[in-house]
Amino acid sequence: MDAPACEGPSRTTPLRGVLTTGLMLFALFFGAGNLIFPPALGASAGEHLPVVLTGFIITGVLLPLLAVIAVCTSGEGVLGLAHRVGPRFGVLTPLAVYLSIGPLYAMPRVATVAYELATRPVLVLLGVEPGRWALAAHSLVFFVLTAWVALSPARLADRIGKVLTPALLGLLAVLFAVTFLPGRTGAAAVAREAVEAYATTPLSTGLTQGYLTMDVLAATVFGIVVISSLRQQGHHSTGQVARSAASSGLVAAVLLAAVYVGLALVGARTPGDDVSDGTALLRTASAAGLGNVGVVVFAGIVLLACLTTSVGLLSSWSGYASTAWRASSYRAHLLGAAAVSLLLANLGLSTILTVISPLTLLLYPVTICLVVVTLVDALAPGHLRATYSWPVGCALVLGLVSALSDVGWTAPSGLLARTGLWNDSTGWILPTLVVGAAALAWDVSRGRWSTPASDDSGTTARVERIVSGQVQR
Repeated sequence: MDAPACEGPSRTTPLRGVLTTGLMLFALFFGAGNLIFPPALGASAGEHLPVVLTGFIITGVLLPLLAVIAVCTSGEGVLGLAHRVGPRFGVLTPLAVYLSIGPLYAMPRVATVAYELATRPVLVLLGVEPGRWALAAHSLVFFVLTAWVALSPARLADRIGKVLTPALLGLLAVLFAVTFLPGRTGAAAVAREAVEAYATTPLSTGLTQGYLTMDVLAATVFGIVVISSLRQQGHHSTGQVARSAASSGLVAAVLLAAVYVGLALVGARTPGDDVSDGTALLRTASAAGLGNVGVVVFAGIVLLACLTTSVGLLSSWSGYASTAWRASSYRAHLLGAAAVSLLLANLGLSTILTVISPLTLLLYPVTICLVVVTLVDALAPGHLRATYSWPVGCALVLGLVSALSDVGWTAPSGLLARTGLWNDSTGWILPTLVVGAAALAWDVSRGRWSTPASDDSGTTARVERIVSGQVQR
């Protein structure tokens, strides 16, 4: 990257560096969707809330944590994981992941969500009638701030972990205080019957809701940001990076779990007719406890959550793109992606959504599969060729069925649904597990389980080039 060329490793202590990186990772994960899901869950679960929350934390917190650890064992993010399947797959899959979760969808979406949930309500509170100019002004300021923070990747941990994350946690603490303190909006849960799915299958519903946050995709993208941050702190070997990344991920996971529990309890203690509208529940809780100031507090939470996520996405895309196309610098890719996101945020995302939604349904099973296989490979290093290719191929085919169903061709999905085991969200899991177990058995029978992992194909050298290129170039 051009900007931080003169910056060397930071002098922070190992523990302080891990804490700062963990705070940064928490903020990168905690976007607007993560803010809105738990209150709706809390309002919908009724007396089954503890069980539902357990399921939500397993797939919404622990699975992304495992994804970060898996990514950091490769040293290259999703790029490294995908290359283990094959060269063509290793090129196309990371590109699709980074585009879908970066400038073509997630970044402009984050900006428009921040406008609708934060900037627009504040303007209305101030008596200003927001028009198209308001969205344009909001998007411009939002992406200027995003680009400024992301421009120096070596400083991301400090800027996010030491400044933006404490501010976000502070505002969340205010929201929790006005909800839970005696005499405020609710010292006890509002009496509600659990929504049907939450009442009949609370654990599986919680697992599904956590799965639908799709934070595993974000984990594969953010992993390279964590690697770069840890390298700047003096962690040079792959083992050091993996161990420190696991510790940082644990910090982020504990914070995410605590905040999710708090938000779910806010939803359970806030009156409202529409239990599926997490935004309305949070806005009601803020306004009931703080009046008009509550609107501003809620807006601050949304803006900080969206800004930190946008920074992580922009930095991740720019680092990947400057590695894939070395003729262009990190700065050039960053500014170009920010400009594209600004344009899409103002033109509207309806067309992009029709493309990205099925693409996400295709990519998510593949990414989770890669993460699980990488963890198996890390525990028992070997040349697990079939264990990478067979289940990933199965996940790819079944993800394609879900994607086709999303665009309107439901025949393949309907055929699979006759088994009674298929749905378009999680139906791929059981078949892929079976294929993965068969592939692992095949590799073991071929003597590949106990073979020490080698640096074939120049993996170690490629890792070092990519990481040093992201941090110092």
